[in-house]
Amino acid sequence: MKKLVFIFLTLISTNLLAQRPQTEQGKGSLAFWENLTKLCGKSFEGEMINASENDQFYGKKLVMHVRTCEDGKITIPFHVGDDHSRTWVLTMEEGDVIKLKHDHRHEDGTEDRVTQYGGTSSNTGMSKVQFFPADQETTSLIPYAATNIWWITLDDTTFSYNLRRINNDSSINVKFDLTKEVDTPPTPWGWED
Repeated sequence: MKKLVFIFLTLISTNLLAQRPQTEQGKGSLAFWENLTKLCGKSFEGEMINASENDQFYGKKLVMHVRTCEDGKITIPFHVGDDHSRTWVLTMEEGDVIKLKHDHRHEDGTEDRVTQYGGTSSNTGMSKVQFFPADQETTSLIPYAATNIWWITLDDTTFSYNLRRINNDSSINVKFDLTKEVDTPPTPWGWED
């Protein structure tokens, strides 16, 4: 009888494990992506966490706009006051990993000298956080950024964009309140409606 109970419990636990959501089976990137697409077309105001007066974002209105959600690509312009030069570009790559690139433009739409830097997540991550260590393109373009790690967090109320340089104490942390939509900012420089 004990043997039958053990076999029965083993079958039940195996069945429960097989039915776990994909996020628990290493597909956190897919759940993260799906949740991010739910914000498409919406804009949210953010704030710098631990900002100092020397920070380039200090005292400026910070707005993210989940502008486009195409098949395998999401663009999120990051507006800093009247500066509409920055767009975060997320791409779903083979193996269900996400790539983050920073598209920087001048007001006339031309690419900045320092653009298209970022990294690809080293694994599928989790449904609420994705990490992006600097890739070789970034290291070649900006040698001091070789130790950069970006990460994005996402839950029902907050989106945060974060950067940490492993070799020093500098960091950027911007937290956006997803409970309050704001007006859509102007079209980012270099992009078309």
